[in-house]
Amino acid sequence: MNKEVTLLFPGQGSQYVGMGMPQYSQTKDIFERADKTLDFPLSKLMFEGPEDQLKLTENTQPAIITHSMALLTALNQELKKLNITVNRCLGHSVGEYAALIAIGSLTFENALRLVRARGQFMQQAVPLGVGAMYALLKVPEEVVIKACREVSNPGNEVMPANFNEPNQIVISGHKDATEKAIAWLKTNYPQPHRAMELPVSAPFHSRLMRPAAMKMQEILFNVSLCPNEIAYIANIDANEYGPGTKAELIKENLYRQIEGSVLWMQSIKSLPENTVCLEVGPGRVLAGLVKKTRPDIKTLSLDQEGAFQQLREIIQ
Repeated sequence: MNKEVTLLFPGQGSQYVGMGMPQYSQTKDIFERADKTLDFPLSKLMFEGPEDQLKLTENTQPAIITHSMALLTALNQELKKLNITVNRCLGHSVGEYAALIAIGSLTFENALRLVRARGQFMQQAVPLGVGAMYALLKVPEEVVIKACREVSNPGNEVMPANFNEPNQIVISGHKDATEKAIAWLKTNYPQPHRAMELPVSAPFHSRLMRPAAMKMQEILFNVSLCPNEIAYIANIDANEYGPGTKAELIKENLYRQIEGSVLWMQSIKSLPENTVCLEVGPGRVLAGLVKKTRPDIKTLSLDQEGAFQQLREIIQ
């Protein structure tokens, strides 16, 4: 059975000071284009920090896209040598923009401008301290959904934000509602489980992000997107969109994603058995999520020493 290749692009939380440095000499042009497009030294912030500035959403998101594109450039050169084509791409949250570059829908420069604006809009949507996000460990999907429904009221609501893997679902919303959901679980779900508050500045992928989604809809209307050349799986519905999907539909998936749940686990479950997943971006988070969702699928994170040597072994 011939192997298929699926590229995975990570999202916020995978950034770190020093990201991209090993790829710099090989893909210097990518970092120079990023600095020029954003009109500030993003590459210096990526390589040297400070960490608190890199963690700002409006900086984190373009930094992750830039790192992913540096790795993708190196990967494409390697795949060309091996005469191997990519079958599909998907990205986690902001990583979806990197996936859209990889499938030929977005230019690198337009993606950088979009995610910079996206980060600013998301940060501005909710005052600090109003929202919160918690990772729920070892709570089934249907129980998480019920907990959110039971405690939510108009003006004080919580919802599943990220379905990361079967034992890790993130909830997001008003701080009071998230805490009520955790209390509801303590009372109504007696099985061992944990809730961990995430160190984030806003309740991402919740309905509180609607102001950001509306602003992104306006900006996307004026940005040129092309029909995709490679299939991609969208966060918002976990559907695979074949080559030639209309630009308007891709745009709709993007702005809906801001206030909608990231259906990562569902997307990974939909992958064919014969696929190899390559994580193209900072860190190794997505490879870990794939292994917990689909242990039958081979994965490789490219952001590590010797990854491109391993690539030949895993892909042929």
